[in-house]
Amino acid sequence: MDGSHFPIARQALPEAAAERLRSLIIEGELAPGARLNERELSERLGVSRTPLREAFRMLAADGLLVQLPNRGAQVVALSRDDVRHAFEVMASLESLSGELATQRVTDADIAQLRAMQAEMEAAHAAHDLPNYYRVNRAIHDRINAIAGNPILTQTFRTLNMRLHALRFRSNLVPAKWDQAVGEHRDMIDALATRDGARLRDILARHLKAKLQAVLETMDTP
Repeated sequence: MDGSHFPIARQALPEAAAERLRSLIIEGELAPGARLNERELSERLGVSRTPLREAFRMLAADGLLVQLPNRGAQVVALSRDDVRHAFEVMASLESLSGELATQRVTDADIAQLRAMQAEMEAAHAAHDLPNYYRVNRAIHDRINAIAGNPILTQTFRTLNMRLHALRFRSNLVPAKWDQAVGEHRDMIDALATRDGARLRDILARHLKAKLQAVLETMDTP
């Protein structure tokens, strides 16, 4: 349970509501193109409309929502071309992150990533997709952080924010999910041996496979 059905503490800031909404969008409970019902979401999250509207503005800045004049907010729906173009750039960003990370990674980083990988595989074995994807995101973010380039990190996070819902949904096909788990093992092995060329290649193939999986899910009602 991701907690999205439990009220947010009264003293929490709009960031808490925004994070809860991100989870609902990523996990498909708020579908692409869906109009957001302020009253319903206010009750569901246990917040008043003022912090909820601020959360809407935050997610609009992240590219997850579009705010329509006099019509409220709507979840962004990306076209196939939008997705294809975004993944082309994402593949380059992830590959560069991996190559830089192999130059700067420490043994402590590797140990942390292996522990995260074990946690992710446990979630995969339990068919717990929300928890799996949470750790998956953390692994990619950690590799990007190890790369040590703040401009790269900001660009990576901004673009990836728009793709999380699609990347989550691509794991609904069991074979694709199993393949992704294996690719993550290979990523950490390449990082551990400081093989930048191999890690760049793995990440490029990983994103190419992810794009194909995403496009297939877009063809599925």
